[in-house]
Amino acid sequence: MSALPALVRDLGRRPYEPVWRAMQRFTDARGAGTPDELWVVEHDPVFTLGQAGRDEHVLAPGDIPVLHVDRGGQVTYHGPGQVVVYPLLDLRRLGLGVREYVERLEQAVIDTLAEWNIGAARREGAPGVYVAGAKVASLGIRVRRGCTFHGLAFNVAMDLEPFGRINPCGYQGLRVTSVLDLGGPSGVDAVKPVLLAELARQFALRIETAPPAAAA
Repeated sequence: MSALPALVRDLGRRPYEPVWRAMQRFTDARGAGTPDELWVVEHDPVFTLGQAGRDEHVLAPGDIPVLHVDRGGQVTYHGPGQVVVYPLLDLRRLGLGVREYVERLEQAVIDTLAEWNIGAARREGAPGVYVAGAKVASLGIRVRRGCTFHGLAFNVAMDLEPFGRINPCGYQGLRVTSVLDLGGPSGVDAVKPVLLAELARQFALRIETAPPAAAA
């Protein structure tokens, strides 16, 4: 299959909610011929609870806001130093089901970590990517009319302390790690191009850079 075009928009650092609302608008407005997009962003500190999220998993948020959102999954933390990628893909056009989509997201992260000789794996029944039992990337997705939004959060070089204020992904005591702590790069700029290239490979996409302004 020949590669399909996908626009990459690097949004820099943004608050969570405006980007979330923009994803919803994009997904609602897209048609059969709308090109896929990949949005890359670092968020201001925020806890988000997915549709299955329970408030008791937010232990002590302190000054970090808590948002209930429309993705799958439980509670997670977003903050600076974490690469968040929102694939806005038409699964029907790509010929993918939801399970295969999730597996390919995980594989893109696993293959990205291999660039720095970090061995990672998925865990049955607990979406995401793990290194020696500690979670380095979380997944939370939504599919509407065959099109995806939300996506993955990859801990690169961030303050992990806020994860201690929650039960990450609903698991008490789940250990969380980062690429930096595993011996990888000390900043997101080294990781983003590798991750985007792996996502493009997993989904047979031909990525093209686009201005961020159209996203949010």
